[in-house]
This record gives sequence, structure tokens and C-alpha cells, in this order.
Amino acid sequence: MRALIGQLLRWCVKIVLGAIVFSILLVTLFRFVPLPGSMVMLERKAVAMLDREPITIHYHWTPWRSLSDQAKLAVMAAEDQKFPYHYGFDLDQVHAAIQAWKQGKTLRGASTISQQTAKNVFLWSQRSWLRKGLEVWFTLLIELIWPKERILEVYLNVVEWDRGVFGLEAAAQHYYGIGASQVTAEQAARLAAVLPNPRGWSPTSPSARVAQRIAWVRQQMRQLGGTRFLQRL
Repeated sequence: MRALIGQLLRWCVKIVLGAIVFSILLVTLFRFVPLPGSMVMLERKAVAMLDREPITIHYHWTPWRSLSDQAKLAVMAAEDQKFPYHYGFDLDQVHAAIQAWKQGKTLRGASTISQQTAKNVFLWSQRSWLRKGLEVWFTLLIELIWPKERILEVYLNVVEWDRGVFGLEAAAQHYYGIGASQVTAEQAARLAAVLPNPRGWSPTSPSARVAQRIAWVRQQMRQLGGTRFLQRL
């Protein structure tokens, strides 16, 4: 019996070590090559098949130089203004979220762009403690292996902007009929404003709530100093 338990433990250790090595190699590979897609894209495809509601994934990898600077600024202004400075986690936001939860409020998200990138690329969308633990691991990896520009580049390429619409290139074509490099400050603010609920909110036909958020994003973009803020990456 002891021999069997020992053998199982050795196998478990080998599996865990293998998973660690594989994840490091995968993150290192994606530091240099364009991503063919993301786990969230696969998840959306699988769910659509199970629900018998076919979905077409619109995704086109676009390199950093071809992504609108206004869009880079807008997503940081809307989602993570401390992105150039932290190491993957905004501890102040995490603390604020925990304190709010202790006061009986709904536990709100405190995810940085790095965390969202790790989740979108390597994991799945449903919340669980397992996913959160893996999200921490992959966030640490991409912060160690990728420069900030690469993290933001990948985020803008894989983030979901509507049903089946992933990345800035697909979103710009879907909503405005233009390429990712042509997105203006106003269009970027509209796209960034809907990121908390991309399949429920529209940047082109915004509700009063979304319109208010668009105005807030534009204000934050100006307060950050415009596209000069990108020099901090």
C-alpha cells in the first residue's frame, strides 16, 4: 500500500513539474510569436456548439505598431491606470475590494490588464478558486517574461468586444469599418468603455450608463496626458 501511495505521489509531482515547465515554455514562445487565438475563443466556440448556436470567431493578429495609440491609452485609462507601474497586481484595488466585501457589498473585480491577459489567453472565463490560482501563476509568468508593451499588445489582440469579435482589428472593422491603426480617440474611448460587458453594451449605440462611462474614459485619457502616457511603458 505504501509503495502504491509513493508511486502515486511521484506521478503527481511529475505531472505538476511537467505542467510548470510547459507553462513557462508556452509563455516564452508567445513572447515572440503572434498568438493563433486564445482559450476564451475556444471556450466561446465550444459553448456555441453545445448550445447549437453557431458562432464565427473574428480575429486577426495585429502587431504593436499597427495598433492605434489612442486605443492603447484608452484601455489603460478605463481598465488599469497603474499598468506601467505594477508587477501584475494592483494591491490597493485588491485591498479595497476585500474591504468592500467585508462590509457586505458585492465582491467586485480588481483585475489588472496583466491578469485579464493571462485569463483570456491561457484560462477560461468562469470564476473559480482554481482559475484564480492559475491566473496568479500565469500573471507572474507574463510579467517576468514579457515586457509591458507585449502584454498590452496581446491584450488588445485577444480581448472580447462582441459576440465572436476578438481584438482591436476585428472590433474596429465590426463597429466602424476601419483598421486597428485608424481608431480615433473618441472611438477608442467608446470601445474601452464597454469592456466590462462587451457582449451586453454597445459602443455605437450606448445606453445612458455607457455614455456616461465613455465621457469618463475620455476625461481619464486627458488627465493621463494623452498618448505621451505610453512612454511610461
